[in-house]
Amino acid sequence: MKIESGIFIGGTPLFLAFAIAYGLVTGWDEPVGVACLFLTAGLSIMIGAYLAYTARHIDARPEDNAYGEIAEGAGELGEFAPHSWWPLAISASAAIVFAGAAIGFWLIAIGAVLMGLALVGWVYEFYRGEHAH
Repeated sequence: MKIESGIFIGGTPLFLAFAIAYGLVTGWDEPVGVACLFLTAGLSIMIGAYLAYTARHIDARPEDNAYGEIAEGAGELGEFAPHSWWPLAISASAAIVFAGAAIGFWLIAIGAVLMGLALVGWVYEFYRGEHAH
């Protein structure tokens, strides 16, 4: 995680320089772009600080070892669903929500209901059949 934190923390001065340069080029008359670039710098430092904090509190990963071998990272990484259609349903309902901002706010309510149903379906996907509680 030390590499990842360095990438995000290292990007912060770049975003700050972009924000200042953008402000100078526009004469500070366009506040939205400047604010977004300053907020991007803030988000970058927040993510980098979180990753640095996490890296100090967990054991070193094989990726953090400069002389590590590929075989050190072998093994099981976690438990993932082999196939699931719920992320597709969530993304389709998110598209409906975002389209609602352009078409009409009534469509946002429909998309939010569909997104809630899809999220419940995804969370409780494995609580059916013999795994039901």
